[in-house]
Amino acid sequence: MTTRLTRWLTTLDNFEAKMAQLPAVRRYGRLTRATGLVLEATGLQLPLGATCVIERQNGSETHEVESEVVGFNGQRLFLMPLEEVEGVLPGARVYAKNISAEGLQSGKQLPLGPALLGRVLDGSGKPLDGLPSPDTTETGALITPPFNPLQRTPIEHVLDTGVRPINALLTVGRGQRMGLFAGSGVGKSVLLGMMARYTRAGCHCRGFDW
Repeated sequence: MTTRLTRWLTTLDNFEAKMAQLPAVRRYGRLTRATGLVLEATGLQLPLGATCVIERQNGSETHEVESEVVGFNGQRLFLMPLEEVEGVLPGARVYAKNISAEGLQSGKQLPLGPALLGRVLDGSGKPLDGLPSPDTTETGALITPPFNPLQRTPIEHVLDTGVRPINALLTVGRGQRMGLFAGSGVGKSVLLGMMARYTRAGCHCRGFDW
């Protein structure tokens, strides 16, 4: 092997090492207008309901503001921010989120798996308990096709809620859907807390709307 060929191979290896350190290519648009809670962006073609992130400069640091596509007019996208937009500048970059290997928008994804046990997350799957994001590779779509009710498994087993009046008078079955409706201040949250605390189940998943 000649000296020149060795030098060329070394140069190519260096280029390959540097290219491996480059960030992945991301197509982005620009923020063109902000009117109230609706932002307008151009340069991206995304479907309704798609998730985007907007760059927000905070000194020398760059943060991302998550938003959702709620409409469009020609080449303009209308975005609804899901976080505080203070500090977002005109012309800020707008990136698509949750892009699959085929380059398609896959919609909002939430983490799944045993790593969620004992965790507190918001509606976007971000931690609220001050701990790192759940270490899981499984995700599920937030919006899924409706399930045919005729294909549901029949309810055959009683679910012990730990609340005697409910067990005796309003028995709940495993897999049953139920609604709790009442006026303000009569104890809905207390009752839900009791059911969540005392129900006999291997895993409790609780959702709250403030």
